[in-house]
Amino acid sequence: MALLVLRALFVMVSVGIAVLIFRSQPMQESSAWVPWAVLTGMVALPLTVIGIDGAIRRKELTVITAIYFGLVIGAFLSYVTMLALTPILPVNPNSPLRTWLPLILGSILCYICTSLLLQTRDEFRFIIPYVEFARDVRGLRPNVLDSTAIVDGRIADLAEAGVFESRFVVPSFVLDELQASAESSDRQRRTRGRRGLDVLARLRSNEAIDIDVISPRQESHDEMSMETRVIDLARELSGRVITIDPSAAKLAGVRAVPAINVNDVALALKPSFVPGDAVSVRLVKQGEEPDQGVGYLEDGTMVVVENGRDQIGRTVRASVTSTLQTSAGRLVFARPA
Repeated sequence: MALLVLRALFVMVSVGIAVLIFRSQPMQESSAWVPWAVLTGMVALPLTVIGIDGAIRRKELTVITAIYFGLVIGAFLSYVTMLALTPILPVNPNSPLRTWLPLILGSILCYICTSLLLQTRDEFRFIIPYVEFARDVRGLRPNVLDSTAIVDGRIADLAEAGVFESRFVVPSFVLDELQASAESSDRQRRTRGRRGLDVLARLRSNEAIDIDVISPRQESHDEMSMETRVIDLARELSGRVITIDPSAAKLAGVRAVPAINVNDVALALKPSFVPGDAVSVRLVKQGEEPDQGVGYLEDGTMVVVENGRDQIGRTVRASVTSTLQTSAGRLVFARPA
C-alpha cells in the first residue's frame, strides 16, 4: 500500500510540474500543440520510471547504496578538486576550461568512486555500517534454519519461549524443498513437508517472532548439498545455523560458522538421570546385544534395558545404571528392577 501511495504521489508531482511549465512565459507564446506534448511527456515519464522499477524484481541494497554513495562522493571530490585548481585556472569565467573541466572531472570521479564501491560492496560495511546492519543483522546474529530444524518443530517452542532474541532466517531453497516435499507422492515425505510448512506458519503468526525468507546473493551449484548451501548463506549473513543434524553442525564448525544443535539444547533442558533412578518404559525392539530390549520415554530418550529381550512389547520398570549424552540424543542404560 505504501508503495502504491508513493507511485501515485510521483505521478501527481509530475503533473504538477507540467502545470507550472504551462504557466511559464515561453509556454504561453508557443504553439498550441506544445502544452499537450509537455503534458504527455510529464505523464509518460513517471509511468516509464515506475514500469522499470516494477520490472526489476530483485534489488540488492548493497548495489543501490554503492551507486548512490559513489555519485555523492564523486561529486564532492569534483567540487574539492575544482577549489584546489582555482588558482591555476584562467580568470575568465567563460573560458572553455572553466566551463567543461568540472563536467569532465565530475564524470571521471563519479565513475571511479561508483566502480570502486560496486567491486568492494561486500567489504565496505566499515565505511557505511548501515548497509550490513539493515540488510543482514538487524539486532543480534540471525538464526538460519535448515529443513531438519523446521520439520522437527521444537524450534517453534523455543522461539515462543523467548530463548532466541534475534530474527530467524529461512533460506528460499529450504522453503522450496519443503513445498516440493508437501506435494510429493511419497506419504512420509509429504507428511514431513506439510509439518515443516505448519511450523513456519506458526512462527509467522507470532508477532513477537521476526522471521524472513532470504535468497542467497549468489546462486549455488546444483551439486552442492543442502547443508552446504545453508552454511554458505549463514556465513554470508554473519549468522548461525540452527539444525538437528549432527553432521551439519560438525560441517558448520569445520567452516568456522556457528551452529546450534536443537538436540543439544533439549539435552541441556532434560532432567538428568543418575544411577539408581527408576524408570517405566515400554520395550519396542531388540538392542544391539542379543539380550537387550530398547524403549523410548515420552521425550524421546532411548532406554536400553539389559535382559529385556523377553519383555519386548511390554512396559517394564527398570533401574538406571548409567547414561550417555551425544549430539543425536541421550541414551539411558538400565536393568529390570
